[in-house]
Amino acid sequence: MDRAVNSGPVNTADTGCQRWRNWIGFWLLGLCNNFAYVVMLSAAHDILQKQESQNTTTPTPAPNGTSIEISNSSRYDCNAVSTAAVLLADILPTLLIKFTAPFYIHKVPYGFRVLVCFFTAVVSFLMVSFSSTILMSIFGVVFASISSGLGELSFLSLSVFFSRDVLSGWGSGTGAAGVAGASLYSAFTQAGLTPQVTLWIMLVVPVILAVSYFFLLVFPSSFPQWRRHEDGHSTSRVVNSQERRPLIEEEDDTETTQEEQEDKHIRPLSFTDKIYIMKGLLKFIIPLGVVYFAEYFINQGLLELLYFSDSHLSHAEQYRWYQTLYQIGVFASRTSLVCFKIRKIFLMSLLQCLNAVLLGFAVYYQFLPNPWVVFVTVLYEGLLGGAAYVNTFYFIREETAKRKREFAMAAASIGDSLGIALSAAAAFPVYRYFCSL
Repeated sequence: MDRAVNSGPVNTADTGCQRWRNWIGFWLLGLCNNFAYVVMLSAAHDILQKQESQNTTTPTPAPNGTSIEISNSSRYDCNAVSTAAVLLADILPTLLIKFTAPFYIHKVPYGFRVLVCFFTAVVSFLMVSFSSTILMSIFGVVFASISSGLGELSFLSLSVFFSRDVLSGWGSGTGAAGVAGASLYSAFTQAGLTPQVTLWIMLVVPVILAVSYFFLLVFPSSFPQWRRHEDGHSTSRVVNSQERRPLIEEEDDTETTQEEQEDKHIRPLSFTDKIYIMKGLLKFIIPLGVVYFAEYFINQGLLELLYFSDSHLSHAEQYRWYQTLYQIGVFASRTSLVCFKIRKIFLMSLLQCLNAVLLGFAVYYQFLPNPWVVFVTVLYEGLLGGAAYVNTFYFIREETAKRKREFAMAAASIGDSLGIALSAAAAFPVYRYFCSL
């Protein structure tokens, strides 16, 4: 009998082999789920330059085959459209999904969700690689966003059915996606492959995601793979005392058989219950959103303007290395969960805001001597962002009542996406202001 969406995680006596398979499975799911998203951001410069460069012949093209030299009267080397346009296309569908899906996604079986993630990721790579207009490229990015957004909230919810260590695997995998996506895209394009061929090669990533989910993970026998969660769930036997339990409570990993038996008779969460849980999650969602607002304001609003013309690296190369080093920092900090935990997420949000202010002044006053200072700063920026993400979801899992945990993990994922969307909206006027100087 399938367990209900809002019942507690299934506690199985996993063997060592099963635990490793599940950890690796979640690592690969994190890697593949975020891969297309990262590649689209790394390719943002090329996406915006692609159509312009098709009919232009330049004597010294950039290593990826497209010129980034733009003639304008600004003191900055600006694109006609900021890469924040790509970021908005990459995050708005995800934001919409994360705002609404936690209230209805339990009606969709996990297996079907993964198939949707697979097909939308494939479509995204194909649309961007074959695009002939900016609009078509942006639509391709939208499909990558749908895949990433649906996958993130689904896999975070899925983690509550397994032992807690799979969350560190997921966090490390999503961090690795940043390094792998940005590094492989840079490596392939600088090796002489066109962005189109590079995106074709990366079609293997959605295949790995599907294989990892359907063939690598060891699911509990009662896991609802292809059925709706309500199936077989009694709504007439409600434990009223459980309804009055607080959102945040301490509990051990080892529950008694009686407690597990009681969970089976707790009705699914109502809409009112979910709103109450959302209010309790604000202390996690707001600091996480602030961290991501600051770091993506830096990444898509400021880094493109930090161009050092006397460097041996071209503008496109500098931009790609900014993104790559940022992702290395994210990977390192998301993997750190296995070593230590950081409870004070608000402190990381404050430090990230200081980074944004520093680099904002650097863009305006142009006092940085070379790109190496920016390299170190964006690496530190990535460390803060990755640590905030993985620690937020770790403490939500640990401090949320188990019958509410699956919903809470999905609902809290809105924090990073909301911060990213707001940062993209703020980056547009800031970018236009600097380019008008």
